[in-house]
Amino acid sequence: MELDYIENIDGHDQNIVRLYNFNKEEAILFRELIVNTIIKKKQKLDLATVDFITPRNCNLIFGLFKTDEGILTKDNETFFCILTLEGFTNMARLLEPFCKKESKGYEYLYEIDNPTDLLFCPTASFDDEEDDFYNDLLN
Repeated sequence: MELDYIENIDGHDQNIVRLYNFNKEEAILFRELIVNTIIKKKQKLDLATVDFITPRNCNLIFGLFKTDEGILTKDNETFFCILTLEGFTNMARLLEPFCKKESKGYEYLYEIDNPTDLLFCPTASFDDEEDDFYNDLLN
């Protein structure tokens, strides 16, 4: 599983933090981390410390908050995904289909009016095909 940040993906100042290039087993491990660390233990989760995630150009830290804020950053390198317990519970639910079978689909892991979305996409890769992938997403 890889993690990256893509700025201004659509020409309208919309950004994406993306978890991509993973299989069903890694999706299961990721969902278990969300459930066990954030939902059950109510602790933050720093993806830089997760051995099966390779950060490309950023890091992402998940943390509980009183309101659903989505992804925030000050430097476009360290991102904080700030959600309520209900928000993370919904995220775990959105991850379930990827844990049941290999998938070519994708899912945005929250719906908040925020300039940066969190995209979970098993089949995207870090290469020249990215432009085609994002054109398909936007059209």
